Amino acid sequence: MHPFFEILSGFLHLLYPVLCVGCERENTIGNSCFCLRCKLNLEPAGHLSSRENEFTQRFWGRLPVDAGASMYVFHRKNPIQKALHHLKYKNKPDIGIRLGREFGTLLARSEFFQPLDAVVPIPLHPLKEKQRGYNQSAMFGQGIAESMQIPLLQSALLRGTYTETQTQKKRMDRFNNVASVFYIAKPQLIRHKHILLVDDVLTTGATMEAAGIYLQDAGAASLRMATIALALTQNY
Repeated sequence: MHPFFEILSGFLHLLYPVLCVGCERENTIGNSCFCLRCKLNLEPAGHLSSRENEFTQRFWGRLPVDAGASMYVFHRKNPIQKALHHLKYKNKPDIGIRLGREFGTLLARSEFFQPLDAVVPIPLHPLKEKQRGYNQSAMFGQGIAESMQIPLLQSALLRGTYTETQTQKKRMDRFNNVASVFYIAKPQLIRHKHILLVDDVLTTGATMEAAGIYLQDAGAASLRMATIALALTQNY
């Protein structure tokens, strides 16, 4: 972000404080989505200190991933659950952008996320995106792309089939539900590029696995992944 707009944003923040998305009572701290109290109740995933972690373990034997990380661990009735709910269902795309900017700053400092050429979000079906008004994963990706100063490729990977919700499905059922729904619309944008695939939540990894296969088949030089939250199966 240009320094002038950073100063303007800070000034407007003082005049019109933004409420925390976790408690909706306290003012946020800095450019965060959360107040100090809610920030202290979040559980950082801590994936940036190691190439092999709980995120990448979900893809062992299924998909070669150069690096993977989530910002937070998902817990029910936790500020991150409320943030994700507002992002997806309360018309708050700015939450995804702000979280993406914050995480992008951290990713840019990690040796495991270098080099990167572009960010690719998990796509929504056009009908679902029209209903929601935006793709929450693309909002998160936009924030990361801005922080890392790399392109966001929303038109490279698309979803051609409207799938039913994944929430109550097991890993194999989730994978079968999405295995053939994606397609590469612009392979020239992917070929020989170091790609960061992003989504809002990593549960079983089936959706990102299916999308990652398409990206690698299209000739991606490397594949890294990032999400806002990592869901423990007992908490999601």
